[in-house]
Amino acid sequence: MSDRFRWGTAVLALATVALAALWALPFAWTLLTSLKPESETTEVPLRWLPSEFTVEAYRSVLSTPDIWVWLLNSVFTAGTVTVLVVLLASTAAYGFSRTDFRGRRALLAFVVAGVLVPAEVLIVPLFDEMVFLGLVDTPWGVILPQVVLPAMVYILKVFFDGVPRELEEAAIVDGASRWRIYWRIVLPLSRPVLAAVAIFTFITTWNNFLWPFIVTADPATMTLPVGLATVQGSYGVRYAEVMATVVIAGLPLLLLFVLFQRQIVRGIAHTGLAGR
Repeated sequence: MSDRFRWGTAVLALATVALAALWALPFAWTLLTSLKPESETTEVPLRWLPSEFTVEAYRSVLSTPDIWVWLLNSVFTAGTVTVLVVLLASTAAYGFSRTDFRGRRALLAFVVAGVLVPAEVLIVPLFDEMVFLGLVDTPWGVILPQVVLPAMVYILKVFFDGVPRELEEAAIVDGASRWRIYWRIVLPLSRPVLAAVAIFTFITTWNNFLWPFIVTADPATMTLPVGLATVQGSYGVRYAEVMATVVIAGLPLLLLFVLFQRQIVRGIAHTGLAGR
């Protein structure tokens, strides 16, 4: 049994190293290419290390006049979507988990079915709706369609199902309202999964390119991925600058994960336990 355990541990360790290498190698190539002179990015045969390291690509990208506007737009968009998703998804999930009303099962099935609908299918009707509401080329036109995330409702509903009902029953005896129970008892107990939902939502919104690209044309309303893509389109393919833009756009998310990785892992673990 001990030998099997050692072999199993060794296999898992090797698999972990292999998967880490599959992730790290493309990232290392991106970073090193962004530090090359532009003339070396298309040399054959390709070389990992540049003849000399340079930050010219970063200087060129960061000198774009609107880049700081795009960065602020991305922060505002991702932050607002995250707050709204946490509030709306948690209240909806609590309603499904704790209240019994006519059509509850059918409505929950409808919400879960929304997870199976590809976002691309909804682009045309959503754009028509934004045109009708006059929200094209506005921050709210970018934000509102991203607020509806059925997957987050289901994740939170599964977690709330695992919260002991005795705590709520005791609060009801003390005269607490349903809203007070939700706000004072359920949400504090749900901090790990709420943190995970918030981080996943922020990352998804930050990386979203297709919808902001469709609904914005004014540089003043573009998010960072869309704005940087337009710069590359204007100057042609300059590979060092392309890689520099990827690093710039991904660096905030990398820092976010490093700072909150414990909350992410705890949120996933708590969600899995609640679903058992």
